Amino acid sequence: MTDRAPLISAELDRRDSSWWVDLAARLLVFGGGISAIVFVVGIFVFITTQGLEFTLQRLDWAEFFTSIYWRPTGHPPTYGALALIVGTLSVTAVAMAIAVPLSFGAAIYIGEFAHGRQREWLKILIELLAAVPSVVWGVIGLHLLSPLIQHYLQPASGVGTNLLNAGIILGLMAAPIITTIAEDALKAVPETFREAAEALGATRWQVVWRVVLPHARPGLSAAVLLGVGRAVGETIAVLMASGHAINLPKTLCDPVRALTATIAAELGETSAGSDHYQVLFTLGMLLFLITFVINLIADRIVRGARQRG
Repeated sequence: MTDRAPLISAELDRRDSSWWVDLAARLLVFGGGISAIVFVVGIFVFITTQGLEFTLQRLDWAEFFTSIYWRPTGHPPTYGALALIVGTLSVTAVAMAIAVPLSFGAAIYIGEFAHGRQREWLKILIELLAAVPSVVWGVIGLHLLSPLIQHYLQPASGVGTNLLNAGIILGLMAAPIITTIAEDALKAVPETFREAAEALGATRWQVVWRVVLPHARPGLSAAVLLGVGRAVGETIAVLMASGHAINLPKTLCDPVRALTATIAAELGETSAGSDHYQVLFTLGMLLFLITFVINLIADRIVRGARQRG
């Protein structure tokens, strides 16, 4: 009995150390998970406290949502954000018209047709595309796309930085995240569904079109919505490629101004606490609300699909 005492003591020590390691790991994971919530709440509180007083007491909501005249330094100042909202939404719409077909095509090819090393290289290239800084995309729009648009489309405004330019750049920026999530949605479709369709004589494309895509629809919808959120929140590339003109666009070649670009361009020129300063944070609250709603809808779609599954 005395010979076994050291062994029992060593075993208890190992169990104690394992318990402490397990506790530390759980606390680390919990801290990492809760930190995201803390950061989001902290950002929202900061934005709200900077602009809430002006928003509730002095902002004319009718003018804010219906007027196109954004003149925060005028006499008297006007705070019409309609052109900024329309500019943001129009650029996002053009970006999605470009990104969604490209992303879905890439996701289908990678997930259903590519094999082995080819698939791995394509996934790496898409991830590298997502890592390109937004300012680099802005430079591409400013110095590469702008001359091409001027030469081939000859816009009435005379400039190549416009809605189309910003839409193309944003579409290319949003495509990697849409592709990645869409490919994950396609992979989540059980392999037995594909095998059953092929056993009935369906071709590879018929399997994709009639079996895989319908079952992956919730995940694909969530991918598009997250891409929309990515496009809505982009700043520097839109600032450089859109023309930054307060305008309700009538054609794809009209310059526009986005909410994010307005905040980035004007915030450094305002005095802290002024009406101009606070109304920019009102735009920030509006952007935060838009992206929150988009992500909430995407989450609801995915959760609904899991419950039905």
